[in-house]
Amino acid sequence: MILSPEPRSTGRAHLLGRMIKGMKDLPTGTVTFLFTDIEGSTGLLREHGDRYLALLLEHRRLTRQAVESHRGVVFGSEGDALFIAFAEAADAVMAARAAQRALASLPLRVRMGLHTGMPTVDQDDYAGIDVHRVARIAAVAHGGQVVASKSTVVAAGDDFDFRDLGEHRLKDLPDPEWLYQLGAEM
Repeated sequence: MILSPEPRSTGRAHLLGRMIKGMKDLPTGTVTFLFTDIEGSTGLLREHGDRYLALLLEHRRLTRQAVESHRGVVFGSEGDALFIAFAEAADAVMAARAAQRALASLPLRVRMGLHTGMPTVDQDDYAGIDVHRVARIAAVAHGGQVVASKSTVVAAGDDFDFRDLGEHRLKDLPDPEWLYQLGAEM
């Protein structure tokens, strides 16, 4: 089932203020997720050895720079993957595009997935089917590619070049998801 986001005029997610030091200001309500993953990271680690850490840190720096310049919040990471949330779908799309452009200078390729939904916020993290859905969307992308759900394409508006990839079955999700690629691959 694809969630249709609320209209842009009333569907703006708000930031949940955190009074406790160290808590992130996470978007709530309708949220767009961006999940990233370095393609072939184990092979890159073997190939680059001790230099891999420098590549990983530069990947994180460039991605965070693109995300923060488009009002995103990195709320988690695992290995070489980053988990990011945005209050606005258009910001998430612009951040993904900017990150891919910045990362093109590195000897690695990053797959990215975008999905818009209404997750549950639990302290400084998210839970719910939308988190699982964006992880599955990111997993079907390949390095240099940004793949988005239909809900993200609708919420982002008409200012972006998305290519229709059709319906895809995603692991452990009962219904197929209509997917789109953002512009040309990087």
